[in-house]
Amino acid sequence: MKLFYREFGSGPPLIILHGLYGSSDNWVTIAKKLADSFTVYLPDQRNHGQSPHSPVHDYNAMSDDLFELACVLRLRKFYLAGHSMGGKTAIAFADKWPEMINGLAVVDISPFTNENNKLSVYTRHLTIIKTILSIDPAAITSRGEAEKLLMDRIPSEKIRGLILKNLQRGAGNIFTWRLNAEALLANLEKIMEAVDLKNRFTDPITGFPVIFLKGSSSNYLTATDVEDIRKVFPASEFIVVNGSGHWINADQPEEVISGIRKLRGDN
Repeated sequence: MKLFYREFGSGPPLIILHGLYGSSDNWVTIAKKLADSFTVYLPDQRNHGQSPHSPVHDYNAMSDDLFELACVLRLRKFYLAGHSMGGKTAIAFADKWPEMINGLAVVDISPFTNENNKLSVYTRHLTIIKTILSIDPAAITSRGEAEKLLMDRIPSEKIRGLILKNLQRGAGNIFTWRLNAEALLANLEKIMEAVDLKNRFTDPITGFPVIFLKGSSSNYLTATDVEDIRKVFPASEFIVVNGSGHWINADQPEEVISGIRKLRGDN
């Protein structure tokens, strides 16, 4: 699939992948601050932003999308970072094409499924997607009106803001969703599932630096995950970002920038 992407800066290539409900827009500020050290590419993953829609939405397909983008950009090796769903896509890519990676930064996600919070996370996202689908964007006249409709079922102002970025005015000044919520609903279990790394416990991924950033108040990355991740990525370093939840890029963007720069040994 041919992904839409934005490009900033100059230097060694870096691709940053957004998370669920996000888009390249969410990472522009960070990309501009990294533009003095990298050529930063911000793609919209499938069913998000300005990239094509598809009924298929899993980590095998999304990592293949990334490979196609790397080929289009003629990148033989590059740095790779991803948040949440984008982090899982990045890990799936590193599993399939480790020889193409110069360094990997994963922001607040584990490649494994946490059985203790699996149901609560799934239920939370199910509520969000069903709420999006319950709103007919053509029937609203402003983003403020849309936010009022979201408030009852999505209490987090941060998540509402992320979702509202997916509203766009189309022909006739009519609102539409850029997000393909139908496909996300149909594939929600696949989005929540673990990345298939079963062979990597005996054949670990090595040869480049790996950094995992964890929000101090987030439960997406547990101590058990850390133990298993070290078996897959023996060189992995874990950094807890204080004052941050799951959306570290919004809560503590400078820490994300610092973590990515660290892949090059810049700090």
